[in-house]
Formats: sequence, structure tokens, C-alpha cells
Amino acid sequence: MAAPPAPEETTHIGYRRIARNEKSRWVRHQFDTVASRYDLMNTLLSAGIHYLWKQRAVRLLDLRPGNAVLDVCGGTGDLAVSALKRVMPGGSVVLYDINREMMRAGRRKRTHAALRRRIRFLQGDAEQMALAENTFDAAVVGFGMRNLTDMAAGFREMHRVLRPGGRMVCLEFSRPVAPFFRWLYDRYSFHVMPWLGERLTGSRQAYTYLPESIRLFPPPAELARLLSTIGFTRVEHWRLTNGVAVIHRGVKE
Repeated sequence: MAAPPAPEETTHIGYRRIARNEKSRWVRHQFDTVASRYDLMNTLLSAGIHYLWKQRAVRLLDLRPGNAVLDVCGGTGDLAVSALKRVMPGGSVVLYDINREMMRAGRRKRTHAALRRRIRFLQGDAEQMALAENTFDAAVVGFGMRNLTDMAAGFREMHRVLRPGGRMVCLEFSRPVAPFFRWLYDRYSFHVMPWLGERLTGSRQAYTYLPESIRLFPPPAELARLLSTIGFTRVEHWRLTNGVAVIHRGVKE
């Protein structure tokens, strides 16, 4: 019988641990399963508030016409579309994601179809992007860093491809601040989310992984320290909806 992987060779899938080289394939399979109903689930589970969070994240990129923007783990392209509106005329948006099914679902969406045709969709690993350094004026990632095997590698790549002075914004789930709201949110996350996910997408597993991965994501102060260590300056964060989501911003000097 083969020996189990050493701790440094494993990583988290929610509360479980698997071999590091298996995580990206596991995550890709989960998103393949839910891609066609991913946006519907986001809207139902957040009561539509996720659109407001995304709009604020894009505003914090401080975009101008002509800017080049990178949307990392961009999925179905909500952030990319919002960014493209702000950089036209003359600007461009690249959406980078490892999951082809998610990008295909985004390209097929009827909302903002003309804008979606202007987005450049690239499939690849966010931990080692096939993009030149000092290329983009801004980079954004929304609800994607939790899914990487090496989150720090993803942030280092975003830093690498930004031009000096480029802005990075990360929108990610977190935990509510108010104790009673946190108690309610925990019960909603661990009971309602998986139940609803199973009925609407056929995957209870994907929506069990979601709240577990949120609990394991670094709290805002810890993530801010990581971003500073990587080389981002003027690191700030904003809690949204009592801390259900958090936006981090940093600048490449």
C-alpha cells in the first residue's frame, strides 16, 4: 500500500486534505458541474447583493479610458464586463480562467453580448499565467483566490503582470463581524447553501465546499500582511455587508 502524502504535499479542499496536484482538477470538475447555473446560484444565495459588491470592486480599480485590465479567475465575466465599460474607448480586458466551461457560459450570456465579444478569454492557471510582466494597468479577482492551490503564487502573478503604479483588487468572501449575524450566516451557509445547490445544480458537494473554503480563507488583516509581503503598497481593505465579503486593494510601486 502506498504511503499517504506528506503534509507539505497536501492542501485543503474545504475541510478535507488532498494531494496538492489534485486540487486544481477537483475544483475544475466542480465548476464544470455548476457552470450553467453558476450566476443564478450566486444571485439566489446572495439575494443579488453580489452585483453591488462587484460594482464597488471595479470602482476601486480607478479605471480610465485606454487602460488594460486583467480579470483573474474571471469565470462568466461579470467583473470583466463592468471593467470594459470603464476603459472604453481604447481600453482592453483579458479574462483569465482555468475553467473552459465557466468561460463558455460567460460568452453565451445574452446580457451585454456586444461587450462580451470584445473581452479576450484565455484559459490558464492563475498561479503561472502565460502573460508578460508589466502589461496591465489594473488586475481584479473576484471569489477566485480561495480555489487556488497556492494563493500567494496567484497574488505574486498579479503583481508581476501589473505595470508600476498598477492597481490590484481582490473581492472575496469572509465572515460577518456581528456575533448574531455570524451565527445566522453560519447556519445558512452550512445548511441552506448545500441543500439549494443540490436541488438547482445537482451538486451538493460544490456548495458544501463553498462555506468550508470561506472559513479557511485568511481574515482581512492576515491577507493584508500577505499582500504587503508580496510587494503591494498602500494596502487597504473594506468590509461589505457586515463582513460577508471583503475587498482588498494594493498598488504595485
